[in-house]
Amino acid sequence: MGHMGDSMMNDGAFRHARMPLRSAAMLIRGAEAWPTEIADISATGVLLARPADWQGRLGDLYALDMIVGDELNIHVEATLARMTRQHLGFAYARIPPEKEVPLWNLLGGFADKLEPFDD
Repeated sequence: MGHMGDSMMNDGAFRHARMPLRSAAMLIRGAEAWPTEIADISATGVLLARPADWQGRLGDLYALDMIVGDELNIHVEATLARMTRQHLGFAYARIPPEKEVPLWNLLGGFADKLEPFDD
């Protein structure tokens, strides 16, 4: 399962495993920016706490800066895929090549693991 979006994911029964992670993030769209916190992260996306003053629509593209620990800053482009009152779910649209290895290293065993999709 080396590439994102393999055929196993198409039936909707499984998704890439979520790794709980409490860490700072910055959500950026145009001239607007919202500080937030990561709730969990996977090989295909990230779940963020919904900022109080945030407004957006499904499908909108954002720049996302995730700050993990003192040294790891992962910058990706992500599309808003899900919204709840408390959370925003993003699917990665583009991961810069130099950030792929740090992201996989952060995910560790979660990078290739699947879990049942129970919403």
